[in-house]
Amino acid sequence: MVMTAEERRQYLQDLFPVWPRYTLSQHFEHLLTLYAHRPLLIVEDNVFTYEEAWEKGKAFAKSLLKLGVKRRQHVALLMANEADNFFAMLGVWMIGAVCVPINTMLRSDEIHYLLRQSDSRWLIMHQTASGVAHDVEIEKIYDELTNRDRSIHLEQVVCIQNSERPLDGRFISWETFQHLADDVSDEIWRRELEKNRYPDEVADIIYTSGSTGLPKGVMITHDMFLRCGFSTALSRAFEDGRRIYTALPLYHVFALVEGILAASFVGGTLITSPRFTATTTLQMMEKYKATDFLCVPSMLVAVVNHPEVSRYDVSVLNALMCAAAPAPIAIWERAVDVLGVQEICAGYGGTEATAATVHTEVGAPIEIVVNKVGRIKPGGSSGLPEFGGANCQYKTIDPFTGEDLPPGEVGELTVRGNLVTRGYYNKPEETAAVIDKDGWFRTGDLGRIDEEGYLELLGRSKELYKISGENVAPKEVEDVICKHPAVAQAYVVGVKDAMTHETGAAFIELKPGVECSRRDIIEFCQERLAKFKIPRHVWFVSVEEWPMTGTGKIQKFKLQEMAEARLNRDESDMRFMES
Repeated sequence: MVMTAEERRQYLQDLFPVWPRYTLSQHFEHLLTLYAHRPLLIVEDNVFTYEEAWEKGKAFAKSLLKLGVKRRQHVALLMANEADNFFAMLGVWMIGAVCVPINTMLRSDEIHYLLRQSDSRWLIMHQTASGVAHDVEIEKIYDELTNRDRSIHLEQVVCIQNSERPLDGRFISWETFQHLADDVSDEIWRRELEKNRYPDEVADIIYTSGSTGLPKGVMITHDMFLRCGFSTALSRAFEDGRRIYTALPLYHVFALVEGILAASFVGGTLITSPRFTATTTLQMMEKYKATDFLCVPSMLVAVVNHPEVSRYDVSVLNALMCAAAPAPIAIWERAVDVLGVQEICAGYGGTEATAATVHTEVGAPIEIVVNKVGRIKPGGSSGLPEFGGANCQYKTIDPFTGEDLPPGEVGELTVRGNLVTRGYYNKPEETAAVIDKDGWFRTGDLGRIDEEGYLELLGRSKELYKISGENVAPKEVEDVICKHPAVAQAYVVGVKDAMTHETGAAFIELKPGVECSRRDIIEFCQERLAKFKIPRHVWFVSVEEWPMTGTGKIQKFKLQEMAEARLNRDESDMRFMES
């Protein structure tokens, strides 16, 4: 018998009738009493039960203790999407230290900044991850990072060898690190575990993508992680043993919270891969009978357009969450048609709010999923009365004055609650600029909240541009362009214009094998948009040309740079022709 969404939610609430206020290590230790022999994590062909994951984390914790890692010290993880990445996190949490996950696509200068800014004392890394030889990158900056003249410096680097290159002698090898655990007894480990039972301690410092300016380290506590994961399982009505596939990186909150932490509340499983390909995704979902797929739009586009998608048996796949950026209605429709998913979900939140704070309702029609990002997730036992039983609340403010706006008005979305970060690590001015005295965090996102509590995103407040004094929200134009039958995805930015101060520039990826012209797009927009909102510049790009963050988001500031470069080139060509 198939349970309804409400029956599934009731099942989950019966499991956690009172919020336990655990740390992450307490949470996973508690789950041993419920799900010890169930699979928690599957990476390629390696399956790890809850009990095996706990033992792996315990071994990590022992080795860290032998290295000298102490409570509240910062341990950076520069690791591929492998099982050891999660085991390392679990080991760090067990001893009360703080994880600093690092984007594996970064290079030496960027890594240097993050390690210094985060005051990381230890680094655990894969020799190669995301196609980057990190041992070589760290060798370049090793002496500066370990400079003993500084009050806080990097103590040691542990490197997991996964290529033929010999290791730098200054690194601790993986084998040596593992053997360190032999010198730490269960009694010593247990004593350290019991010392660290404070759910409001910072568990992770997770760096934002840095789409503008230098990345900022978001401090997230154990309790924030767990409340957010539980409310996701409740909101999406997880059934017992949900099996989630995602190739999203564990160094970001999407896969960590919406994936493995949320699934853990129902004894579920996270299935993942070190890297994303559409073929691998379909193979893994078929082989391990995934019931849920977490992705960003670029991943979903690749999967549903895979030339042999129909060959794969993904018949048990029932749910899909696609977030981090808007996906056009045609992609959602194709996902329902090709993958057979019944429960589609869009969501919204951010690292500063732990992960997703809102979801679209289970069973919501495609039109809602496309045009809204969701309503505030139910909290169940994890929620608080002051937030109406949820974990947060939203309002809109004037992006220029900061004044509250009436319900339904377009403005900058702000959020407060027990999922919202305490602030950015070692950045008090940046923290004060976005979190006010009442705890409201300015998201920088432009949107509105309708009478039913649904949030609608209209882009970044800083992405608004003016044409002859009229405000234009890029998302409104993008939504129209994406309705064109030839368009796979489109993004719009504002660029300078001598006549109207600014104008719109559209970047468009067409569907495979389809042709379309600039004139086609302009004429399509003329029938659906006010004249001033029609983009003056239209450029077609391939899927490889999109500038992406490591978490699959389009970097609008880079699109702006691309637009300006193209306009400057066109202007130079024109001057050349006139001369």
